[in-house]
Order: sequence, then C-alpha cells, then structure tokens
Amino acid sequence: MASSLRGEVLNLYKNLLYLGREYPKGADYFRSRLKAAFLKNKDVKDPEKIKQLIARGEFVIKELEALYFLRKYRALKQRYYSDGNK
Repeated sequence: MASSLRGEVLNLYKNLLYLGREYPKGADYFRSRLKAAFLKNKDVKDPEKIKQLIARGEFVIKELEALYFLRKYRALKQRYYSDGNK
C-alpha cells in the first residue's frame, strides 16, 4: 500500500474512532465493529479498491454526523416545545 493511502486509512480510522464515542449503542460496541471492519480488509493491496473503501468510510462519517445532528435536534425540540405543539 502506498504511504499516502496508508495515511488516509489511518486518518479515517482515527476519525471514525473519535466519532464512535457518541454512538447510541456505546463506544465499545462501535470500536469492536470498526476494528473488525478494518481487519477484514487489511490484506487489500489494490489502490483502486483501497480508495473505494476509503470513500465508503467517509460516507459512514457523514452518516454518523447526520445521526448525531438529528439526535441533538430532537433533544432540543423536546426541551423547547411541549407535546401539544408538535
């Protein structure tokens, strides 16, 4: 694997690990699933396949951010609006 791709993969792992701290099922659950996903693809050598996997990981990051934003929005909405004003 090229060193530039290796760095991208490590950054992706670190970013996902950081985002996983707030995962609804718990950080340990997320960490174990993340590690399993990365270990499953550890033998991939094709740069194009690695780029596809990185793109998939970036998509997961966007989905997690959307999940957290939605959860925050719902919590704020519950605080400021009563049940009758939905």
